[in-house]
Amino acid sequence: MQEPGSTSLDPEEKHRIERNASPEVHRRLMLRAVGLSRRGAGRVEPNPMVGCVIARGDRLIGEGYHRKFGGPHAELEALANCTESAQGATAYVTLEPCRHHGKTPPCTKALIEAGIAEVFVAVRDPLKEVSGGGIRELRQAGIKVHVGSCAEEAAEVLAPFLVRVRLRRPYVIAKWAQSLDGRLATRTGHSQWISCEESRRQVHKLRARVDAILVGSGTVLADDPMLTARDVVLKRRALRVVLDGRLRLREKCQLVAPAGRHRTLVFTSPGKSKSPKARRLIAQGVEVVGCRRGSDGLSLSACLAELHQREVTNLLVEGGAAVLSSFLRGHLVDEARVFVAPIMIGGNGASVAFAKDGVERVDKALAPRKVSVKPSAQDVVYQMHFTDPLKL
Repeated sequence: MQEPGSTSLDPEEKHRIERNASPEVHRRLMLRAVGLSRRGAGRVEPNPMVGCVIARGDRLIGEGYHRKFGGPHAELEALANCTESAQGATAYVTLEPCRHHGKTPPCTKALIEAGIAEVFVAVRDPLKEVSGGGIRELRQAGIKVHVGSCAEEAAEVLAPFLVRVRLRRPYVIAKWAQSLDGRLATRTGHSQWISCEESRRQVHKLRARVDAILVGSGTVLADDPMLTARDVVLKRRALRVVLDGRLRLREKCQLVAPAGRHRTLVFTSPGKSKSPKARRLIAQGVEVVGCRRGSDGLSLSACLAELHQREVTNLLVEGGAAVLSSFLRGHLVDEARVFVAPIMIGGNGASVAFAKDGVERVDKALAPRKVSVKPSAQDVVYQMHFTDPLKL
């Protein structure tokens, strides 16, 4: 692909390519838009991460992405960055352009007024304010619209937004570190550190771009964690969430002491939420919310519904073993990041991520629809995707 504003082609060849871009060119330009969209991670939520490319044939003349919540959408950024008139050009956008006034003006209107002749859309917008209306408005203006180009690749980036809108809950990322034989800790509960320094740095980068981090009370009692992102670029300050049905949280732990600067939310039983201890925690800046019980402790669906109301888009679940097992058994994990260290711990009483009875047959095992494997110094990281955002 040539750089924006390139004129290395002779006029006749340039005219031919601009009028007859191949499917390969369309795909390459849309994948460029998908790549751009990823740059908004941690800055745009609860909005979707969206990228846009404007081109004449295979010649890119403008590009942009949604940079931050409340800022210009990708289409407006791309149009503003054009090196020449967009009249008669083609736009590639990863999500259906909006047609309503929000914090920014409608993107459909901007594309129409710019004279865009053709638009490739990767994924339809599920929001009721858009939901096919943006595509319809563009077509009514005489613009050719193609839907579904690189839909799978775009949907992977858009998954947190699609889950939030369609399932009305946060996108859940489960994270854990384990030994080669699957242990999260020794039989005495010791776990610091199973993963290497590089793996822990990756976890801090993940913490730095999610909306909330969730653990169980057992983890807080055992490790007294801060659940903050350290020594990395902070894109957003995550809400710290504790599942604590019996309200065992110590009043002097690290999740309470700095609660004024780093918000902490504790889900507990309705009765405990009105107790003297709850009032003392609230006085120290901790939010305490009563949550109904489910078949296995606090109702995860009720907790997720409350976080959805607070516009939590990405929820990082860090454990411990009981919490991870509950999310996995409930099929509430959209993505998992598993850091596997080349060590053997053993021990019949050592905790594992998928505990209790598990499955009875291997063909019933919980398996991701997509998995990638990457090294992290001496560790290996498995990134597993369970939810198919195109089938919600």
